[in-house]
Amino acid sequence: MTCPDKPGQLINWFICTLCVPGVRKLWSSRRPRTRRNLLLGTACAIYLGFLVSQVGRASLQHRRAPEKGPQQSRDTAEAPFPELPLDGTLAPPESQSNGTTLQPNVVYITLRSKRSKPANIRGTVKPKRRKKYAVASPAPGQEALDGPSFQLQEAARAADAELPGNIQGGNRANTGRPWMLLRGPGVRGGGSDFQLPHARESNIRIYSESAPSWLSKEDIRRMRLLADGAVVGLQPLSPNSKALLLVLEGSTYGSVPGCGPGPCGLVKHPLDMSEVFAFHLDRILGLNRTLPSVSRKSEFIQDGRPFPVILWDSSLSPTNNDTHSSVKLTWGTYQQLLKQKCWQNGRVPKPDWGCTEVHHHEWSKMALFDFLLQIYNRLDTNCCGFRPQKEDACVQNGLRLKCDHQDSVVLAHIVQRKHDPRHLVFINNKGFFDRSEDNLNFKLLKGIQEFPESAVSVLKSQHLRQKLLQSLFLDKVYWESQGGRQGIEKLIDVIEQRAQILLTYISAHGAKVLPMNE
Repeated sequence: MTCPDKPGQLINWFICTLCVPGVRKLWSSRRPRTRRNLLLGTACAIYLGFLVSQVGRASLQHRRAPEKGPQQSRDTAEAPFPELPLDGTLAPPESQSNGTTLQPNVVYITLRSKRSKPANIRGTVKPKRRKKYAVASPAPGQEALDGPSFQLQEAARAADAELPGNIQGGNRANTGRPWMLLRGPGVRGGGSDFQLPHARESNIRIYSESAPSWLSKEDIRRMRLLADGAVVGLQPLSPNSKALLLVLEGSTYGSVPGCGPGPCGLVKHPLDMSEVFAFHLDRILGLNRTLPSVSRKSEFIQDGRPFPVILWDSSLSPTNNDTHSSVKLTWGTYQQLLKQKCWQNGRVPKPDWGCTEVHHHEWSKMALFDFLLQIYNRLDTNCCGFRPQKEDACVQNGLRLKCDHQDSVVLAHIVQRKHDPRHLVFINNKGFFDRSEDNLNFKLLKGIQEFPESAVSVLKSQHLRQKLLQSLFLDKVYWESQGGRQGIEKLIDVIEQRAQILLTYISAHGAKVLPMNE
């Protein structure tokens, strides 16, 4: 029998020799105990040599490990987040008895932090980083900033604080809360000192190569002017009006009557934010009957709440204020006028038809627009076509009790431009998003037998949501004031539901869908 040359084989050889009959006989014989002790000592020495050889081999592998796997250790050190196997469970590395660890046989992925920015909207790309410039501090000894600022009455602010964040009754009717001119910090006394710093990022954000197709270049220019223009003054809309005009710096805009050398924006109540939504909806539907509107934050408002600003257009007849109309109509006269289809297909109306200068298609556009937003202050000022709430202006003014004689009710906010009497301009577009489906005002659609093809095609295309998201995202202040995408989605849900109801109404009543591009 040959002697083995490895420690492991030596142990096996020793065990096998014990199994040989001669050795067992020697072990069990009545020989002296010293010989058995010798055999046991020999076996222990062989086993001790085996352990020493194993320890030496492990230490040699430990010294070679850094040379073999530098890339592996660097990848582990650079991992910024804990790792998770694809099955979604955390499996700790298995441990061996000799002190080394083995990675389990699973595939790992890296966890990433949750996005804090709004979800990506088609048509936009990630904005480039822009340098922020610090505003220079006033020189020593300069007079402290002190000028007019806006502040709502304490009661108004307390009442508004109780409203829910985004879908607050569709911005209820203005309850007559006046603006108060106060003296306070935040605005300089007047003239050029009244301006805001120019070195700041625009509140109209366009990250793609061009703006959405439904917004013209002039729309974008006016939106930027209203959102970012430096304020050079404040003035009341009229001597007896509580409404205020924000006079903006705009040397390239041209002189505007009533505003001096620059353009103006009509300041609306913070609860009238639906005016901004109405502007974007109007452009998406292809109606193009509203004035550009944006949301703005200003140091003039002490509590810092965003408020809508609407471009002042001096060409409106008579004025774009809250009370006058350029076309005097009652509900009964309006219904008779719809039957005559004035100016449709180039037909000149007869004197006894009672037609106005407004084209017949304008009423169809206004009815569709008002139904989607549930605007009642034009065609149903007495709230006769739905169940109003106590906050509505018609209830507060006692007009709800006058629904027994609807034909004599006067229409409001029917406005034209002086140079374009055929077309209407939609002003005071205060919408309501809290109307349930069983309380919609179908009186707004009474007498309408044709609807604009451009608007109906958008409602049928299933792209209304995408376009509204894309368009409203441009107005940074409005987007954030409504709770970001989550709040905007709630408003769009309401409009989409009403759009489906309107399409059903058009089909059930056999109304025509016509191109109205004159």
